[in-house]
Amino acid sequence: MFRKVMTILMIGGSLAVAACNTVRGAAEDVNSAANAVDNAT
Repeated sequence: MFRKVMTILMIGGSLAVAACNTVRGAAEDVNSAANAVDNAT
């Protein structure tokens, strides 16, 4: 059970890192999401 949970966490972490690549990319993603919410209201 522990191995399955760790495998899922590792895969999820890999996908998150691959999606953003850098901390700057993550900040840009959050900023663009915030702008989209602001524009929608």
